[in-house]
Amino acid sequence: MQSRGITLWLLLLLHVPGLDSATWNLFGKSSTEPTQEGEVRLVGGKHDSEGRVEVYHEGKWGTVCDDGWDLAEAQVVCRQLKFPGVVSAVTGGTYGEGSGSIWLDDMDCKGTEKSLSSCSFKGWALTDCSHKEDAGVVCERGTDLTSDTAHFLDHSLGLSDDLGELFDRGDDCDFLITIQSPTGNRDGEGKLEVEERNICTHKLILSLYPHFNITNGSSNLSLEMSQACSPCVTSFIRYLYTRKIDVTVSSAQCLHKLASKFGVKRLMQDTGRLFTVLLPEDPSFYTQVSLYQYSVQTGDLLLQENCLQYLAWNCEALINSPAWSDLSTDFLMALLARSDLVVPDEGFLLQALEGWIIEKGDLTGTESQATLLGHIRFPMIPAEKLYDLQFTSELYRSHEKLYRVSMLRGFQFNALSFDTLRKHKSSESEEEHDYHPRIYTAEPWSVTINSTNKEPPRQDMRYDYNRRYNNYQPYYPTPEYGKSFTTPNHNSVIYQTKETNPISWSARVFKNQRECSRCISFPTASLSLQSSLRQNQTNSVHFSNRLLLTCEGRYVFHVQDFKNNMAQIPTNSSLALSYPCPEGQYDFRFVVRPEYI
Repeated sequence: MQSRGITLWLLLLLHVPGLDSATWNLFGKSSTEPTQEGEVRLVGGKHDSEGRVEVYHEGKWGTVCDDGWDLAEAQVVCRQLKFPGVVSAVTGGTYGEGSGSIWLDDMDCKGTEKSLSSCSFKGWALTDCSHKEDAGVVCERGTDLTSDTAHFLDHSLGLSDDLGELFDRGDDCDFLITIQSPTGNRDGEGKLEVEERNICTHKLILSLYPHFNITNGSSNLSLEMSQACSPCVTSFIRYLYTRKIDVTVSSAQCLHKLASKFGVKRLMQDTGRLFTVLLPEDPSFYTQVSLYQYSVQTGDLLLQENCLQYLAWNCEALINSPAWSDLSTDFLMALLARSDLVVPDEGFLLQALEGWIIEKGDLTGTESQATLLGHIRFPMIPAEKLYDLQFTSELYRSHEKLYRVSMLRGFQFNALSFDTLRKHKSSESEEEHDYHPRIYTAEPWSVTINSTNKEPPRQDMRYDYNRRYNNYQPYYPTPEYGKSFTTPNHNSVIYQTKETNPISWSARVFKNQRECSRCISFPTASLSLQSSLRQNQTNSVHFSNRLLLTCEGRYVFHVQDFKNNMAQIPTNSSLALSYPCPEGQYDFRFVVRPEYI
């Protein structure tokens, strides 16, 4: 034992600050915050998406009997816990037997309820079951999340693995870290019950980190943690010994918070960088929204922009996700102000926003609703759809003045030249960005090319004279990945009436030097006009086109401008790539964006 202590001194430099032990409250619900009546949680599963169902009632957690337990009931639980769907309903105490009350029995849900306690059941605590019949669920998290992919961080720089083994054995411990996690239950006096567990550590190791405030006389430290983050503390403390750690979707945010609180800068920085890798791994979008809210709270502007950018590029999927209805007003304000939203069209965005406002009801005031609607770019909505709003919009009557003014701006944009609009524009009442498109993917403004979209080789008029016997042989060039498509000149009525002929575009993806001698790297995308505009229109319309890279059809991980009709595709190792596509299998989406000059 003595030799291990000498090894510690040889491996590490001693640093002793001068304050006693302290209690920290880290990340998550405070112990003073009460659990709400009817809340549900999952206990005993390997992942947070599975486990025994427990319900909170009258200050205590209790279980649910599996009589009548089916997919409809499981669907309600998964929805209440904000998972995108249900995998299975589990019976027979599969995730262990609970304790205390069995609150619910003979459940009869339709599957559309927002909470389990709003379904039909016998009555609170009316049951003939035992805990051997405790019900459980497995909720859907998406393909990647079920395995909770680990990302390994190694900052050891040759540090001996003996220190990790020392931590695992718990030999010669002289400092105790106590983790306190509120269970959500209340005792007989109405106080919240707290679970405690201890981690055996060495003062010498912790003294290297001043924020732990380790002194010669201190021997313990208490950490108050949420139940979600409590399991991460052991991994975090072990990292202090080894400088190695696995970071997963479920642990990244907790580890980042622990590292920032205790001044472990390298871990904090690298975990923060991993957030952009982890963002695509949650199809429910709760992870992304949670990270954005966390970045706002901590003032991490880089993380804030990374989250907003990813959510903007995947706005259509966000709107169709379970997280959409739970977004805050402030979050929507920040999102709708952006021009890089990828949506089918502006009408789709307006319809989604109206749905959000209607679902929130009185929770959002009239003024906040008007501010949100003011971010919709009504001039970008086609004239016929603008006209239909007065008949189809459920918010038209309650915000009639706003809709009338906004629709008038849209009709003016469709009927007048931009020079005329600019001449009489009031900068106080109108934002110029209303006249600029976002990234609209609906037909006819975009086309997608993937590995299966090949044009057949075309016979060229050139011949190869070097064939045997100088026989004329047809020349077949290497096939390019490409498509041709047409768009209107502009989405406004005035330009469509002036020039009825559509514009032809050629979209190509070049794979190697033989296909494109002027390309710098591969693959390279090209989007070029095949038919030119009239001269007067060329002076008025500018095409600010975009290339979208979609990873395996699941999420947009990069958006790029075209320069001289070309766009170089970055690789996963490139700093220009915002969010990686692990397998490198992606589709190319070409988006035409006409703008008035």
